[in-house]
Amino acid sequence: MIKLNLMGAALLTATAPLVVSCAPSGSAEPGAAALTPKQAERLDKQLAGKVPGEPIKCLPSYRSTDTIRVSDSILLYRSGGNLVYRNDLKSSCPGLARDSDIMVVRQFGSSTCSGDFFHLVDRSSGIRGPTCVFGEFVPYRKPAGDKG
Repeated sequence: MIKLNLMGAALLTATAPLVVSCAPSGSAEPGAAALTPKQAERLDKQLAGKVPGEPIKCLPSYRSTDTIRVSDSILLYRSGGNLVYRNDLKSSCPGLARDSDIMVVRQFGSSTCSGDFFHLVDRSSGIRGPTCVFGEFVPYRKPAGDKG
């Protein structure tokens, strides 16, 4: 029989909730954060009727006309009505979904690439926020012949 002293029992009781609160929740995919219903609706609306293509490493600047912040880990780059690029960041970028902070992209050349950094800056205070890393860009296109 194992004897547990009073101090050990108190320590175990005090730290158990902390260990449990650090356990991942949401999606089964490592590092993926679950989307809120509003975020899921925004993502579905932008990708509706489009099919994913092969991921690309870099997105030339001229290819995107609009950036859409879906969540703290998903960005969409719209390139006209028939093409949207989805970028799942390498890890979550706290505050990205708020859409009030300014995205400052550190770009080398004329493309934004997987592994490139950007950071957020608070619009009112100018305080720099987290540094975030782009993932690969997955093109979503309407199938040929689809007028909708």
